[in-house]
Amino acid sequence: MDLASARAYADQAMPAVIDDLTTLVAHPSIAFPGYPREPMDAIVPELLDLFRRNGVEQVETLDVPGGYPAIYALVPGPQGSPTVTLYAHYDVQPAPMSQGWTTDPWTATTKADGRLYGRGAADCKAGVVAIAATMGAFEGTPPCTVRLVIEGEEETSSHIEELVQARPELFASDVFVICDGGNEKVGEPAIGTGLRGDVALTVTLRSLDSALHSGAFGGGAPDALVAMIQLLATLHDAEGNTVVEGLHSFEWEGGSVDEDEFRSVAGVVGDAELVGSGPLASRLWSRPSVTVLGMDVPTVAGSSNALVPTCSARLSLRIAPGSDMEHELETLKEHLRTHTPYGLVPQFTDEKMGAPFLADTSGPAVAAAATAMGEAFGAAPAFLGSGGSIPLVSELIQASPGAEAIVWGPEDSEKARIHGPDESVDPSEIRDIVVAQIRLLTLLGEGAR
Repeated sequence: MDLASARAYADQAMPAVIDDLTTLVAHPSIAFPGYPREPMDAIVPELLDLFRRNGVEQVETLDVPGGYPAIYALVPGPQGSPTVTLYAHYDVQPAPMSQGWTTDPWTATTKADGRLYGRGAADCKAGVVAIAATMGAFEGTPPCTVRLVIEGEEETSSHIEELVQARPELFASDVFVICDGGNEKVGEPAIGTGLRGDVALTVTLRSLDSALHSGAFGGGAPDALVAMIQLLATLHDAEGNTVVEGLHSFEWEGGSVDEDEFRSVAGVVGDAELVGSGPLASRLWSRPSVTVLGMDVPTVAGSSNALVPTCSARLSLRIAPGSDMEHELETLKEHLRTHTPYGLVPQFTDEKMGAPFLADTSGPAVAAAATAMGEAFGAAPAFLGSGGSIPLVSELIQASPGAEAIVWGPEDSEKARIHGPDESVDPSEIRDIVVAQIRLLTLLGEGAR
């Protein structure tokens, strides 16, 4: 399909696309443990119907052992054409009103700025409807063989990576298009070429058999909470850089990040300084960053004059693209072991690993994607990284050696506020990603011929 036809189709399709997105947002499809299963089950028929209405007649559910099903299809293209997987996910983050929502998160609401608000409106149900609309453009006969993978557990402890390892033939592809990203700003095209990975653990320090009177024993007996505070302080230097020796790190050579705009988007208060040193793009995309996610400590309201005998902290370490997640996790643990004060021995539990991703931008699929995105948005795309993680990307690449991966989507960084209150999407970003995906499949098909 040529560019003019792709644009005309996308413009004509957008009212139905927004209707479909509105329907999907209404399902609180949260896959986190402890949330009801019913919304996850209820959205599946809607998803199957969505793709069938867009020409994917053989779409089905794919059982994911231990988790929620994926929406799956294999749509044959011309003989000899490449196989392209289009990926998004239908599960979403929780959306408690206490986050500060100004509208019902489960009712898609268009505001005066033209954006559509609701949980999942951007991440990643916008990606789902963009893929469906892309398939609708070809009415069941795409120019490439297309594999659909719409996951149901991306936001939580996903089980699909294990399925990819066990059944790689179900996912074998030449190109993976991950429609779970976005531009820095609306209308300014970007292709994601790097994703930080994520390793996490809970560290526990125990110093005493039980709590002790702070007057009788303070100043002599070791306090686990004080020890934990001292230990956590060793993870960063005075500027806020993560200083765990041995972690992989490099300087980002692609697009840059404007610090003033970043402050505004992040909502940095008053004159508070940004943390870290050097280029902001490197700090966000290609260097490790450790965060203390939580601590088990006495509350102020429940505190007493006592030394704390045990303390636990949950740590998340975002690791640089190209690093080995097992090495990075062990490096973090070794740092904690060697920096724990008072001769205490840290205990590690609940370890988690998610692989990073670093694209080879010299391949023909990335070149085709850059052309397609340039056509759709009217400007050449920047190659940007992401501080977030999509561990499945690396698993897919490992299952298909030599394959290329492209990360893009309608989730702009400036205003989408994914995972936060008043998440939203600009419909023009969905439209232009649909055009880009139509043109990418067309170009890949033409290249095969």
